[in-house]
Amino acid sequence: DLDECATSPCNDHQYCLNTDGSFSCKACDASCVGCTGEGSEKCKTCASGYVKEDEKCTDIDECNLPEKVCTKENQDCVNTSGSYKCVCSEGFEDKDGTCVQT
Repeated sequence: DLDECATSPCNDHQYCLNTDGSFSCKACDASCVGCTGEGSEKCKTCASGYVKEDEKCTDIDECNLPEKVCTKENQDCVNTSGSYKCVCSEGFEDKDGTCVQT
């Protein structure tokens, strides 16, 4: 079997998987920018919103940072994979970018 992966035939956001007589390109983990294999521990570098922790790229919980990311009144922070979103607190709704009581 010829190792087609030796020539790096895949895109930057993929890794090469050598198979008998062929190869396939597999997508890198969402936490990676470039990778050498499957999973968050095979990242070349971590994607935005992720940090290298114990040799793996793990999600940064922006809602638990010392500096608040959702600064408007009556607004809560919701952590998402690789990011976060600001939503109006319970009992409030978004009216033109301001959280007003419902």
